[in-house]
Amino acid sequence: MKNFFIFLVLISFVAGTSGEAQTVKAKIDFETLEHDFGTFKEEDGSQTYNFKFVNNGASPLILNNVRAACGCTTPQWTKAPVAPGQEGFIKVSYNPRNRPGPFNKTVSVTSNSEKPNTILRIKGVVEQREKTLAEQYPRQIGPLRAKNNHISIVKITENEVRTEELELINDTDEPVSLAFKTPPKHLTVKAVPETIPAKGKGKVVVTYDAKELNTYGFMMHRIYLNINGESNYRNSIGISATIEEDFSALTAEELANAPVVAFNEKVHDFGDINQGDEVEYTFNIKNEGQRDLIIRRVKTSCGCTAVTPEKKIISKNEVVPLKVKFSSKGKRGRQNKSITVITNDPKNPTTILRVSTNIKVTG
Repeated sequence: MKNFFIFLVLISFVAGTSGEAQTVKAKIDFETLEHDFGTFKEEDGSQTYNFKFVNNGASPLILNNVRAACGCTTPQWTKAPVAPGQEGFIKVSYNPRNRPGPFNKTVSVTSNSEKPNTILRIKGVVEQREKTLAEQYPRQIGPLRAKNNHISIVKITENEVRTEELELINDTDEPVSLAFKTPPKHLTVKAVPETIPAKGKGKVVVTYDAKELNTYGFMMHRIYLNINGESNYRNSIGISATIEEDFSALTAEELANAPVVAFNEKVHDFGDINQGDEVEYTFNIKNEGQRDLIIRRVKTSCGCTAVTPEKKIISKNEVVPLKVKFSSKGKRGRQNKSITVITNDPKNPTTILRVSTNIKVTG
């Protein structure tokens, strides 16, 4: 019985000292862990809220780190230790510039409190401001403005003719006349109107005739503008298109007997090489279809890579080597290059091969 009594005393002592140890810790208590800014306008600028807290512990409270989830949220906080019973703050600001719509952001607080990690949250809705003309039309083409200086025709078949437009804004106080230097033969270009009035709008109308090019794959060209009778190479518009073979007229039987392109592999790593080295690798192309496979075009992503197909017409079950040479002259570090192979396989006309290497610079 005596031993049992001693045991109870020891248990009470341990429990008492444990409770005492807890009371000597710092304890951070916030008035609130979340603030809703509601709806406000973007032009109102940064919104700020002060998260106040009290140290309800028995030791000084130290905020070790306060970290926002994104750069749009900027926190400031009490840097000095907060004595027991005293208050501190974490000021959180949200910058709405170019961030219209609802937001919900967090701020992570790390301290020496008995609960070391706390998450604060701010939210709200930003009403988008009215954009200036320069923001709506950020690209300058001489005295004119446009949303971009590029017309992209994502896909066009080999015999297709497509017309696209690019809107132009004259934000000056004088009329601006437009003409064009001789465009490539597959492009027909006109300005509507030819003279854009002061503070007025116009457009460039481009007609793309794919059959004039007689090629396949991605193509990039530029048209150059004469503005008010003056020619400047900087005043240009890019025109891009991906030209694809037209398989729409093929019958079900023709599709079943069509060529099928296959490669032994599509990726090769040369490993480490020295700057100035030239390396090569051979991919194998096989025709697994019933009719002749025709290599329409082979294009590399840079002039440092050369590709030589042994032949361009591949018979049924025939395997043809495609030799790739890479020159590391003038290059360093990790390099990744692509080779685009376009064939008459109706189900897989475009294949991307990739070669990579790490170029070491010695000396």
